[in-house]
Amino acid sequence: MDKKHILESLLFTSGHPLSYKKLAEVSEFSEEEIAQSLKELVSDYEQNNRGLRLVFLDNKVQLVAAPESKEAMEKLFKSDFEEELSQAALETLAIIAYKGPVGRAAIENLRGVNCSFILQSLAVRGLIDKKNNQEDGRSYVYNITFDFLKHLGLNKLEDLPKYDELTDKNIAK
Repeated sequence: MDKKHILESLLFTSGHPLSYKKLAEVSEFSEEEIAQSLKELVSDYEQNNRGLRLVFLDNKVQLVAAPESKEAMEKLFKSDFEEELSQAALETLAIIAYKGPVGRAAIENLRGVNCSFILQSLAVRGLIDKKNNQEDGRSYVYNITFDFLKHLGLNKLEDLPKYDELTDKNIAK
């Protein structure tokens, strides 16, 4: 597999921006090789009118849908939000509700799988909030929202079943 394919796979799988340094660390390519391969990918996407693009900011890169796909993507997201939440989304929501604020790495550690797309979907639905991690400015923490409580008909987070047993927090009563 050539460098372009490996980088494309890494960017697709991550679901979020990756630094050149991180790509170099994972792929064992030099940052110069990465920069050249990413230029080639940009060219491939544009010349072949592909549905993907690369976005660059602050020495990071992210794989995104092409702007020309916006209308179709909106229809897909709209149909997704009209459907019931998946088991994976419900598991992720439960972790955030009982352990939040919680980082993506902790959620993925508990679930054992990448949760980037689920977190994005839950955030777009307004069920969770994403905020900068005060302890590590390079990451985010997730917490449930008022819409989550309203959706479940709860007055407060502590009304969740077995909240006292399952949460790590000391709750003032």
